[in-house]
Amino acid sequence: MLAEIRGLNEECGVFGIWGHEAAAHLSYYGLHALQHRGQEGAGIVATDGQYFKAVKGEGLVNEVFNEEKLKSLKGTSAIAHVRYTTAGGGGIENVQPLLVRSSTGTIALAHNGNLVNANHLKQHLERSGSIFHSTSDTEVIVHLIKKSKKPRFREQVKEALSLLRGAFSVIILTKDKMILARDRNGLRPLSIGKLGDAWVASSETCAFDLIGAEFIREVEPGELVVISEKGIEEDRYAQMEQRAMCAMEYVYFARPDSNIDYVNIHMARKRLGKQLAKEMGSIDADVVTGVPDSSISAAIGFAEEIGIPYEMGLIKNRYVGRTFIQPTQELRERGVKMKLSPVVQVVRGKRVVMVDDSIVRGTTSRRIVKMLKEAGAKEVHVAITSPPISNPCFYGIDISSDEELIATGKTIDEIRDAIGADSLTFLSPDGLVEAISRPFDDENGGLCMACFTGKYPTEIFPDTVLPHIKELSH
Repeated sequence: MLAEIRGLNEECGVFGIWGHEAAAHLSYYGLHALQHRGQEGAGIVATDGQYFKAVKGEGLVNEVFNEEKLKSLKGTSAIAHVRYTTAGGGGIENVQPLLVRSSTGTIALAHNGNLVNANHLKQHLERSGSIFHSTSDTEVIVHLIKKSKKPRFREQVKEALSLLRGAFSVIILTKDKMILARDRNGLRPLSIGKLGDAWVASSETCAFDLIGAEFIREVEPGELVVISEKGIEEDRYAQMEQRAMCAMEYVYFARPDSNIDYVNIHMARKRLGKQLAKEMGSIDADVVTGVPDSSISAAIGFAEEIGIPYEMGLIKNRYVGRTFIQPTQELRERGVKMKLSPVVQVVRGKRVVMVDDSIVRGTTSRRIVKMLKEAGAKEVHVAITSPPISNPCFYGIDISSDEELIATGKTIDEIRDAIGADSLTFLSPDGLVEAISRPFDDENGGLCMACFTGKYPTEIFPDTVLPHIKELSH
């Protein structure tokens, strides 16, 4: 939901650029394009091939950086990160990229995702002498790299990544290379672009558009891409397993102007709306409206398919952050009150179809339905472009417990009553897969549907990883 989906466990954005004299400034613009993926912290690490410099802080991108700070980030290569509180919680020590200096060399690392075996790995690393300076699972990756006994850095990275389970897109920067990698299921996105002779990487392609870069391709699940003065080298740290891009990237997370795994987000959301209208069938209503911003595309598609006018019935306050990015329930509820206003002239006396992307806790839906009825809507019919979220996510969205989910243990009629709607319709799982139309023949179209179906593409607490870590101690 506009604010609610943030009930899973994390969502961040990563950006990197190699071989451009304005690396830091372009990273700053890249982070602006990815600001929707995290609003609690931002950072950039740059290198000139010898020295590394980091600037990071809590807050929005334009609150963390100014021209003086950007000028201090000298060099032709940089990686950057925007953060929403994930595993380990908030605090400046958890703001990325992480920059680690040691006798074996300096590395910087930015990570989007959540490792389901982070605690297992951390316990082993601490027993073997590692000292952690943050509570983020991202630091586990750095320690695994530094603990590896492999002779070459690339092999150290491959060994470290092979031990990880869960969701991750990673960008690593050293003095002479930038390394990109995705988890073996492809749960989190990562794209490669080109800007003149420079190479660019980003969680979403909208960042390429902002800086004028050309999209080249996606990083494949299990792939390791090394960028250096030699150009770009393709390698693997693991074979791709069941392809499983997070379905919520298409439903909610990504910007409408981005392409994720070669599918445009705006067009996918329009198809989600059309599919939902087909599944709903006829409905006696006067106007369709979408909850800004993530549901607008779907609402347009819904209105086109069902033949009811689309109107802007809700206005978003542009100076309030996404509610689900607030880490406590109290802040989320307060944020909803500030975030949206009904257009009274549009909804008064009308039977309104309110299209939204998801219902997580139910708080936001209930408040919006109430808001529309207080503005004079005769009826409010809620149409959701995803199935009920009834299972926790372990891969990096803000819901780690099914106790937080309104769909757990409730029927659709009970959810409808809880949010005060006159009717409630969810998109079916098959309808979601069909509408997104990913170009893969994998199960579920290569989508992770775990929060809807309870079928997780990875082991959640994989004890099988631990025996293989022993070699790192020898």
